Amino acid sequence: MRLLILGGGSGQLSLIKKAKKMGYELVVSDYYPDAPGKEIADFVSESSTFDFEANLKTASKYDVDGVLTAGTDQPVYTAARVVERLNLNQYISVKTAEAVTNKRVMKNKFSAAAIPTVKYKILPRDFSEVELESFKKPFVVKPLDSQGQRGVFKLNSINKIREKFNKVLSFSREDEILVEEYYNSDEITVSGWVDDGKAEILTITDRLRFEEDIHLGICSSHLFPSKYLKGQMSEIENLTQQIVSEFHIESGPFYFQFLIGKQGIKVNEIACRIGGAYEGDFMPELTGVDILELMINLAAGQELDLKALNDYSIEDNSKHLSSQLFFAGPGEVREITIVSEILKLSGVFKAGFNYEAGDRIPEIKNATARAGYFIVMAENENELKQRVKAVYDNLKIIDQNGKNLVLRDIGENF
Repeated sequence: MRLLILGGGSGQLSLIKKAKKMGYELVVSDYYPDAPGKEIADFVSESSTFDFEANLKTASKYDVDGVLTAGTDQPVYTAARVVERLNLNQYISVKTAEAVTNKRVMKNKFSAAAIPTVKYKILPRDFSEVELESFKKPFVVKPLDSQGQRGVFKLNSINKIREKFNKVLSFSREDEILVEEYYNSDEITVSGWVDDGKAEILTITDRLRFEEDIHLGICSSHLFPSKYLKGQMSEIENLTQQIVSEFHIESGPFYFQFLIGKQGIKVNEIACRIGGAYEGDFMPELTGVDILELMINLAAGQELDLKALNDYSIEDNSKHLSSQLFFAGPGEVREITIVSEILKLSGVFKAGFNYEAGDRIPEIKNATARAGYFIVMAENENELKQRVKAVYDNLKIIDQNGKNLVLRDIGENF
């Protein structure tokens, strides 16, 4: 059988490797000609993962049996449209795919279904100040249809919103933007699988973030178990199932981001995909559920083996894990630690870099500036902290002045 995978970057690499190992022929679509996943693929296309018509032609040309993605939001909508047009296995409807990838539709559905979310407005370029007179400052502005924290800013005045309006739109295909009231809160990520409309939660992680100037919400790591798992498990479960039901999610992965503060739990964003913090890599180790295998077989229309999913209980899981999405720079890379050296350290079972010697690391503006990742597992929190520290002690990205550019303080902040 043959599958079209949208995206050949680091977020899709594990999916591509898994599908290849499972015996599928692969077509990888990515507008970057040097996307690493293309080296593994049987066939490649340089179409944008956002481009429905181009990917429809690619899927037709190679007579694929399914279309899928992982680790990225917008291609979920592209995949659903291609699958519907070609009458392939429709694991997510086009209507649902649009609702979970377009914040206009998403937020309006939250409001209609009384799903708690932060105060928001969708505004055109010529908006009136009156529309925001009841909002408390600061404001958070976002594109309606982007990903990876691109075009997301924390701003302290309406004039700043006007100044940044075109910049936000540069990351969007829409002509309006989303403005939210900033909610001082922690963030958790709820990930799992939907089977016949029923949500099965596999992990609840603390999504640790940092702010760089006006750029906010940039994720530095995921920590399992979340500090909110024990005390608010029932509320999290009920809210998760409500979202699944209201958005008519019948099958497949889910990745929900909740904010928790003094006003309780509020839903930030939702997605029908495997997460971008390498959940596909750590789920089998942490939960025993191979979510990549499930996703691949679902897209191909194959029968799913759900035994491990049905046997799993998050509340009985005593393991501790940190998925570190580390940052560095800015600067030119002259020397970098060999990945195999990191993998020798206790508890580390996955690692990778996004840069190599000779590359220039840019200033941090969104998640695309990540320098790499590593995943560590331990028996308890103290052991996990020691193992993460050991990795940072050995992790080096050296610039031309001999300075280590790795920003370890951000990653060790748990």
